[in-house]
Amino acid sequence: MKSELHVPSDLSFINIVETWLLGCLKIHLGDSVDWSEQSSRLRLALVEAYTNAVRHAHKDQPSLPILLRLELKDRKLAIEVWDYGQGFDWSTYFPPSPGQKQEGGYGWLIMNRLMDKVEYRLQVDGANCLKLETTIPKQVN
Repeated sequence: MKSELHVPSDLSFINIVETWLLGCLKIHLGDSVDWSEQSSRLRLALVEAYTNAVRHAHKDQPSLPILLRLELKDRKLAIEVWDYGQGFDWSTYFPPSPGQKQEGGYGWLIMNRLMDKVEYRLQVDGANCLKLETTIPKQVN
């Protein structure tokens, strides 16, 4: 299953983004998933990625759209968040340290803890892509 959503760079669309993700997944996976456990994890990872694109990549260009792509093959989920900003320079990123106060920088850490794989590609066909991958476990009865 594949799905795409073009959404404005506006945080008021977060509920639409979450509903799109969970709606698509629930249609295809139904009751085979413990949604009480999985929905929070998946929503938080996607919201973090979308929020970063809105706040950072498109901060000076709110009229630019964000493209969300979802692919589900068996139970393997891939979510792509495409933005048209300048991109993120990884040489400037320093992960938060437990003993120090730091404002920002937690999103990457959160996404990596929630997902199996997080990948960022800079300037692919004029856009940047943040890809989140995970396997959605079957519900254990």
